[in-house]
Amino acid sequence: MSTTDLTGTEVAVLMVLMAEARAVRNPELAVLGPALAKPSRDRLVAQGLIDVGREGRSMTLELTDKGWKFCADLMGSDAPKGATGPGKALFTVLAGLGRWFHRDDVRPAEVFFPRDTPAEIEPLPTPANAVVPQSVREQDGGGESSANTGVDLETRIRRAYADLAREPGARVRLTRLRPALSDVPRDRLDDALVALQRTPGVSLIPEENQKTLSDDDRAAAVTVGNQRNHLLTITS
Repeated sequence: MSTTDLTGTEVAVLMVLMAEARAVRNPELAVLGPALAKPSRDRLVAQGLIDVGREGRSMTLELTDKGWKFCADLMGSDAPKGATGPGKALFTVLAGLGRWFHRDDVRPAEVFFPRDTPAEIEPLPTPANAVVPQSVREQDGGGESSANTGVDLETRIRRAYADLAREPGARVRLTRLRPALSDVPRDRLDDALVALQRTPGVSLIPEENQKTLSDDDRAAAVTVGNQRNHLLTITS
């Protein structure tokens, strides 16, 4: 599927839904972008790009997984046939975003999020009954060789993060971090990540938009308590 299969209005509505990253009430569309007529809405539903729901008396529209992928693929594609100057300018901007996404392996869901999302997401506290990783027990024991091993792996994790992050505090997917530490056994790396997130300035964070997770994202997740985390941030 490409922009030639959709009208300019349909493409614009998909872009609005991507930017809002939430279920948008149908009356809001005319404020945020173009209104969507029923034939176009039905076509987007039939192509699996949007889901239609209800909020009170209002209809809501939200991107599906396929819709998110379609929007990501638009970044770098040609403008729809018949697009005017503003429409072409939008696709020029999208192409610029697409180059950045491709260079830094960033996905739209990491950039676009609902307006009411907190500016900072605090990591969930480790439950009192959580299983304590072996690496944490070794460090608490104070053994010299165990501590040195833990510090060395922590340093490697921090260096790998610094190589992948655009800036301190940027969110790095564990699907990108793990290949950089591929020689470290999975259980040992998981233990080290759980231990590291206990230190100030380090957070393991779940992906808020679960619809955007790939099978690789789910497989790479680290569990803390009962929370599966897909992203790592380090600010200090």
